[in-house]
Amino acid sequence: MSTPQAFIISRTFKAPLERVWKGWTEPEPMAQWWGPKGFKAAIKTLDLRPGGIFHYLLSSPQGQNMWGRFVYREVVPEKRLVYISSFSDETAGLTRHPLHEGWPLQLLTTVTFAEEDGKTTVTVRWEPYEATQAERDVFVAGHESMQGGWTGTLDRLEAYLAQA
Repeated sequence: MSTPQAFIISRTFKAPLERVWKGWTEPEPMAQWWGPKGFKAAIKTLDLRPGGIFHYLLSSPQGQNMWGRFVYREVVPEKRLVYISSFSDETAGLTRHPLHEGWPLQLLTTVTFAEEDGKTTVTVRWEPYEATQAERDVFVAGHESMQGGWTGTLDRLEAYLAQA
């Protein structure tokens, strides 16, 4: 069940579930596609278990570095990932969005995977987590920007899967 402020995006990939899952949960594949178009990812930690952390660095084409992290809450192989997503520092500490102080500090992220006829549909749901009303308002106002960012990220995953 999603709340009115949730951001949801889906994409169906011409790839089997096993390959899409590995692409989303293993360090080497994640480093090849994670992040918006033009960004480079460096994976510092990927501990895929409840309580485990995915800690990464994204470098923009302009050379700006942004750290991020997921803290996994639920891992159901080839079905669902639930995690708290946030910006971070080099030590995986929680930080504010480097370009928008009003952005929610944490987002509850649910990623589901479903295979049909050799194709895999991935659905991502983002919702502010323990956010103020002002942060929720900023999040809702940013849906169009998120659509662009996630579309570029999923385009990169699609390209990775096509050559994997």
